[in-house]
Amino acid sequence: METPSDWEDRLARWQNELELFEQLDETPWVTLAKAEAETGVSRSALRSWYRNGEIQSRLVDGPNGPQRLVQLEAVIERAAASPRIQRRAEREVSLEAQVTLLRHRVDQLELRLAALERK
Repeated sequence: METPSDWEDRLARWQNELELFEQLDETPWVTLAKAEAETGVSRSALRSWYRNGEIQSRLVDGPNGPQRLVQLEAVIERAAASPRIQRRAEREVSLEAQVTLLRHRVDQLELRLAALERK
């Protein structure tokens, strides 16, 4: 049975291997989870891209078995070429601007309400 210490050693070795890959290549290789978190591209899109040869990937031994890695720069470049992802990013920026505007309006209304309550 695997002890917590064995698990931590295995995880540390795997992280060291990932760091080695990054040192060997100019572009860092990251897990699909990290690529998704960094770029906002879904894992299913990432899988489709590497299966179709649009981005490179490699399998390495991970703490829970084989782990798929992709080059972060390649994912960023491929995402920039995707009109669908660009539209989603624009919507998110637009939503962020709307939230900022609404916060400002709420602040103004709170000030007006406080002034009316003082009267």
